[in-house]
This record gives sequence, structure tokens and C-alpha cells, in this order.
Amino acid sequence: MARILVVDDSPTDLAALRKMLESDGHEVTECTEGKDAIERVKSEHPDCVLMDVVMPGMNGFQATRALSRDSATSAIPVIVISSKSQDTDRLWAMRQGAKEYIVKPIKQADLLAKIRSVLAG
Repeated sequence: MARILVVDDSPTDLAALRKMLESDGHEVTECTEGKDAIERVKSEHPDCVLMDVVMPGMNGFQATRALSRDSATSAIPVIVISSKSQDTDRLWAMRQGAKEYIVKPIKQADLLAKIRSVLAG
């Protein structure tokens, strides 16, 4: 299965996402802030990134934009996961380079379907 980097500052959300992903056979690594996520993506080259929006320091929109504009990381799909449910938030995430957008609370079936979709290209 896929190697997935989960970026979220909530220990509860990290644990829930890890459980959902590992139960489907994915290998999970995690970090808690946007700037660290950029460094990890560059060094680990995961197959996919799950990115929270609201985090201290660099937010998920900023980190997604940085990853999508860097030729070394632009091919790695980012799925934004956020409690922000407005259409403008979804549109902004896509403009920053996200491939998908999921609103919390996350349903495992939806998450796994979107991961399969972005990995299939």
C-alpha cells in the first residue's frame, strides 16, 4: 500500500487517521506543523500527504502551496483535511495545489476512496 504523511497538530486526529490508514495497510508517518511537513516530504518522498489547515506557524494552505510549487515535491498529491467546511475554503485549498479536500469529522470510507483516487492519478 501507500506511504502517507499525516500533518495535524491534534494528537486525537493524528491517532484516528493513523488507525484508519494502518487498518487499510498503509504505512503512516506524521508531523504536527507545516514547515516540518515540507522538510519531511522532501526527505521521505511519501506517496501522499494528508494536510490539516489550522496549525501553529505555517498553516496547511501555505504548506500545500509550497509543496505544489516545488518541482521536487509537486508530483506528490496533497489531500487537505479540515474542519473548515465552506466552499471558499475548498476552492482555496485546490488553488494552493491540493488534489482533494475532506471536511472533519472524517469517514474512513471517504478518506480511503480519496486516497485511492489521487494515487491512481
